[in-house]
Amino acid sequence: MNPQPTVTSAPSIHPDTQIGPVTLRVANLERSIQFYEDVLGFRRIAQDANMLALGPALGTEEIPPVLRLQEVPGARPMPRHASGLYHFAILVPTRADLGRSLGRLVEAGIQIGQADHLVSEALYLSDPDGNGIEIYRDRPRSAWSWTSGMVQMAVDPIDLDDLMAEGARDSRPWAGLPSGTRIGHIHLQVSDTEQAVDFYHGVLGFDITAHFPGAVFMSAGGYHHHLGLNTWNSRGAPPAPAGSAGLESFVVEVPHADEQARLADRLTRAGVPFTQREGLLSTSDPWKNQVVVKVAY
Repeated sequence: MNPQPTVTSAPSIHPDTQIGPVTLRVANLERSIQFYEDVLGFRRIAQDANMLALGPALGTEEIPPVLRLQEVPGARPMPRHASGLYHFAILVPTRADLGRSLGRLVEAGIQIGQADHLVSEALYLSDPDGNGIEIYRDRPRSAWSWTSGMVQMAVDPIDLDDLMAEGARDSRPWAGLPSGTRIGHIHLQVSDTEQAVDFYHGVLGFDITAHFPGAVFMSAGGYHHHLGLNTWNSRGAPPAPAGSAGLESFVVEVPHADEQARLADRLTRAGVPFTQREGLLSTSDPWKNQVVVKVAY
């Protein structure tokens, strides 16, 4: 038996909520294009002088962006001990897709970390600006274990040879990230986990799904986590200096306008400033990370 998570004390955000596109600040757009297209396997959807929108390389359907890159010339990497981005997580549809990504990263000579989290298998790397990236695949929800409303996760080693072999069973040449690839979660460095719980759980309504020393994880609808929030390098730390590379914003996608209005009411009641314009509700967490709430396509 795998009991579903219990309802927490704060009213929950809509269970169909997901994390949408992430916008990153980068120092050099051309350098980043080479990495995100040639190494990771994204394709350009739109581009202007200082902004690039990216989506999966494979599939012909019209899709919204998964990732946006905003050029800030001369931006320096985010200090390791500042609050801000820890990593953003690219969710691929299958284990074979993850194996193909692993093969491509090895071929490109990229330094990779890895972990089996029980609910998922994940690869870790950084872009040329030091922005943390996770590429992962989920195990089926029926394989996840829950105890007293908390999901069981771990940091076990992956059998990388087996993962690579599964990806290699598809003999087609590497052609990029597959259709269905999206942002699965966002993981932030914060200065205080209790303050993070107050905002992301108490105000926005994400359910707490796991605790680790110095970290808390939250989700909507019984997912293992849409948000990771840790103080491993950033306890008591201020945000990164203005103009640093790192996280500009991330989108919280809700299923309909009524839920967006409900979140606006919750922000108002909590005294958290926000703006609404052209269907977007924008606010900031206590560490100046911009959170944009929009209705999903």
